Amino acid sequence: MPFKQFDRSRLLIKPLSDRIHDIDENATNIPVGSLTTLSDNSDYESLAERIKVAREHDATVLLMYGAHVIRKGNSLYMIELMKRGLITHFATNGAGSIHDFEFAMIGKTCESVAKYISEGQFGLWKETGYLNDAVNEGAKEGLGFGEAVGKYIWENNFTNREQSVLAMGYHLQVPCTVHIGIGNDIVHEHPNFNPAAAGEASYRDFLIYTNSIEKLQRGVFLNFGSAVTGPEVYLKALAMARNVKKQHGEDITDITTAVFDIKPITADVRKEPDKSDPYYYFRPWKTIMSRTVADGGKSYYFCGDHAETLPNLAERLLREEE
Repeated sequence: MPFKQFDRSRLLIKPLSDRIHDIDENATNIPVGSLTTLSDNSDYESLAERIKVAREHDATVLLMYGAHVIRKGNSLYMIELMKRGLITHFATNGAGSIHDFEFAMIGKTCESVAKYISEGQFGLWKETGYLNDAVNEGAKEGLGFGEAVGKYIWENNFTNREQSVLAMGYHLQVPCTVHIGIGNDIVHEHPNFNPAAAGEASYRDFLIYTNSIEKLQRGVFLNFGSAVTGPEVYLKALAMARNVKKQHGEDITDITTAVFDIKPITADVRKEPDKSDPYYYFRPWKTIMSRTVADGGKSYYFCGDHAETLPNLAERLLREEE
């Protein structure tokens, strides 16, 4: 006998115009070139050079990011890196796609969790749920999650579509993949959420992502603020890619990885923390900066706010192109 399920038809879904937004376009979208004083951390120059070498060898440069990277206003920098071919693949979690979608649609995003969870209204906003329609339609066409959302934003001519990473990825045909965990995101609350379509589309994105990882030899993997999804998706994709390469006498060992986060780390990031150390459970360290480069390559760690770290790296790359 199946267990009783929650009936989503009972939900009260309010319009986004009723929501108090914490972030709007006036507080985000850092203009490209506006960062006039660069960090004196020489690792930025070293990493930028490795990205340049990776592109010279047609190797993957993949930027994985958490939702806060979008909320901090980095979209324009990310899109410029996309246009210049300096980043070949962008990947995010479900929340990253939602903030991108809302910014593109209304130029605002982010609600007070404390306020709206108390009111029983957190995440239950009609227009945000259109993202589910985008994924449902895209899955029928055989698209991945990211391309489906990007296509919906672009073809429905959202007001800020040219400031959307997903929409510009669709427009420029640069892979932008979305890696969800069902139940993690506010759109999963909505009656129009189709778990079969979302799961199919996100798994298709995982395979697109793994295809990019297969070209990571001499390439670069960047992880901005994704503490769980970023390292875990990367780990599985790399296992699959190495499995195939080894069957042909090849390998993926010459990898450059870089993690950007706010946790202060002073130890050697290539050395895996001991299990007694709380940092052992910080996946970006042991997975991205230690285990997956143990056979070669190099790893970096940058501590700081995403509104500073991503523009610092991007400016070095873009100025070298000029």
